[in-house]
Amino acid sequence: MKAYLVGGAVRDALMGFVGSDRDWVVVGGTPEALVAQGYQPVGKDFPVFLHPNTHEEYALARTERKTARGYHGFAIHASPDVTLEEDLARRDLTINAIAQDGDTLIDPYGGQRDITAKVLRHVTEAFREDPVRILRLARFAARFPDFTVAPETMALMREIVAEGEVDALVSERVWQELSRGLMGAKPSRMLQVLRECGALQRLLPEVDQLYGVPQRAEYHPEIDTGIHLEMVLDASARMNAPLDVRFACLCHDLGKGTTPADVLPRHIGHEQRSAKLTRALCTRWRVPAECKELAELVAREHGNIHQSLGFGAEAVLRLLVRCDALRRPERFLLALHACECDARGRLGKEDEAYAQGPRLALLLKAAQSINSATISAQALQDGLKGPAVGARVDTARVAAIAAAL
Repeated sequence: MKAYLVGGAVRDALMGFVGSDRDWVVVGGTPEALVAQGYQPVGKDFPVFLHPNTHEEYALARTERKTARGYHGFAIHASPDVTLEEDLARRDLTINAIAQDGDTLIDPYGGQRDITAKVLRHVTEAFREDPVRILRLARFAARFPDFTVAPETMALMREIVAEGEVDALVSERVWQELSRGLMGAKPSRMLQVLRECGALQRLLPEVDQLYGVPQRAEYHPEIDTGIHLEMVLDASARMNAPLDVRFACLCHDLGKGTTPADVLPRHIGHEQRSAKLTRALCTRWRVPAECKELAELVAREHGNIHQSLGFGAEAVLRLLVRCDALRRPERFLLALHACECDARGRLGKEDEAYAQGPRLALLLKAAQSINSATISAQALQDGLKGPAVGARVDTARVAAIAAAL
């Protein structure tokens, strides 16, 4: 029984990255032998164990055979007679199919060559058996944006899409890979790869529909809405935005893809359409609540936030109330972050200051400075009831915002 370091830890070490999780493959072992040595079994779909001291994952060498569509349609064979090369053959990309034994690298499929050439290439035809690998490759493209996709791998991905395999993907895996891709160094590469192989239209048709849709050049010199979205996502990466902000950026303009042709290049009312499409997308892929809520808010209100430099105190308060900013100020600040990414995701505007952000953050603090409980209590003493009490609080908030202005 022998263990080899495999996968991302080996790849990242060769590329000069540190801190990657270490995974191991065990050749010649059995579950009983690992348990006898104190390893803790944790795998549900195949034999995976935690080391008794390091708690790193050790998986028995295995092969996989496709039995049905989708991520779970596999027959797993894990036994002592499975070789290291056979285990590496079932992996997705050559750069992930390198094993290490001490100082010795075992690289039967040319992973080191492809790291040097900066190429994302499938290991074997087994790639086609798991449609999740299309998403994995796309998010690796976002993480390593200077890597290209091997032509034969792109052709294979197109075949997988044409065969309908991506339609059988489960929502949890789709979201897992999409979210990782959004957190890449250049998220636009994920969209480009998915679009090139046809998977974007199947998984995110609302996003795919944005490409080729024009916008007013005076506001968007890049014109194409799909290109604008890519620029916004890359701006969010440059600004180190968290996942919920990056997802809000992905969804903020979905409604522009449904603008009637006779209205273009204007997009009247696209914000409400964007919010509706965002809700449907989030339901389809079971997007976490915090990402869904922020994305809906940004889709609905980003136009008003952009225009807020011209708002007076009363209009500012209405915006804050619609955004639930007084109750959830942290979420509102994230929305401002997403709007700044949107503003900077335009040709020639990448480094332009976004005055709306600090201005609205300041005015929010002014509105929060009002002690609503004290004012409400005084209003009740003065004989006011119901809406009249709230109106007095709002009057005080408007006055505080006006003073800050």
